[in-house]
Amino acid sequence: MTKSFADQRLREATARIRRFLDHEQPDTPCLVIDLPTVRDRFHAIRAALPQVGIFYAVKANPTPEVVGLLAAEGACFDVASPAEIDLCLERGAAPEAISYSNPIKKARDIAYAYGRGVRLFVSDSEQDVRALAEHAPGASVLLRILVNSKGSTYPFGKKFGCSPEMATDLLRSAAELGLVPLGVAFHAGSQQLDPSGWDGAIADAAVITAKLHAEGLSLTTVNLGGGLPAGYLTQPPPLAEYAAAITASITRHFGALPDGCRAPEVMIEPGRAIVAEAGVIRSEVVLVSRKSYSDERRWVFLDIGRYGGLAETEGEAIAYPLVPSRDGAPFGGVPVGPVVLAGPTCDADDVLYQKTCYELPLELRAGDYVDLIGAGAYTASYSSVAFNGFPPLATHCVR
Repeated sequence: MTKSFADQRLREATARIRRFLDHEQPDTPCLVIDLPTVRDRFHAIRAALPQVGIFYAVKANPTPEVVGLLAAEGACFDVASPAEIDLCLERGAAPEAISYSNPIKKARDIAYAYGRGVRLFVSDSEQDVRALAEHAPGASVLLRILVNSKGSTYPFGKKFGCSPEMATDLLRSAAELGLVPLGVAFHAGSQQLDPSGWDGAIADAAVITAKLHAEGLSLTTVNLGGGLPAGYLTQPPPLAEYAAAITASITRHFGALPDGCRAPEVMIEPGRAIVAEAGVIRSEVVLVSRKSYSDERRWVFLDIGRYGGLAETEGEAIAYPLVPSRDGAPFGGVPVGPVVLAGPTCDADDVLYQKTCYELPLELRAGDYVDLIGAGAYTASYSSVAFNGFPPLATHCVR
């Protein structure tokens, strides 16, 4: 998909969403998902990586219509809980199309997943491998390794994964316990802006594969995890660059393995890259104020904040493009000035942007709208149950 074609499709999606908002006038704040864009983004990734199994990361946006659409299009699913398993199955996914990729899970949740037909799990610890052997006998397991996620907006640190040496031992143990040691998994960090960000972990996976092959244990799979980015205020490199870098890395590192080590099957778990650009959040301006007579920046308080779905504004890591409007019509050709953006709750941390440079119309007032563009990922799924009494972020879909 060329950039100009992609830009045109994005404009069409935004227009469909705006027509829905103007016609239906739903209560704010709300998230609107353009389902044709979800479909387009999934097919773009599949076209760029045609030999790779695409497992949609349900946590990015678990809206049932999104999951159902992707199931119908042939996607597989990366899940983190029994509730996500149930959602995928209810929306048409087959059990064999589900990977229980959360390495932190209760024994009873493993048993539940196994009882529902799930046979693919990700682990990163001895305790979890033993729990899998007991409660999911004969299941396939991928061992997640620690990675250097430099270049990622949201690196995972050391919470998930283990050292390559430990992963090698655990894959060996998995086989001894009656599990199927499938291969190596990792995650290059969310919103990975460096197309080569997967290379180091792919190299580690190849080393593990070669070592166990020498012992007579054949691994077949590499799970690249998530990390494919979306465009926000700044645009990442094009998808084609990521596909080329990943493909070259797999060829380089696994092509150098000893005879008998066949090329691995490859999985990837995109979430943000499929749904982010399909979504727009409409918020209402609650208050516009200044903190002193000399303050050049106005404070614009929206009816959505960190607890209502904008958790990724922490540290101003994700900066959404903003489109202000009045009575559904975007402002145009009016004077603008710098602003601080904040949410509506009685929490001092509920400030969205102080350092990122945003300018909004000087005539902006309470009751006007501010649309957040590219907000389809990690928004509704992050909104709180009812902090300060504010309800979770409502989601609507357009076709």
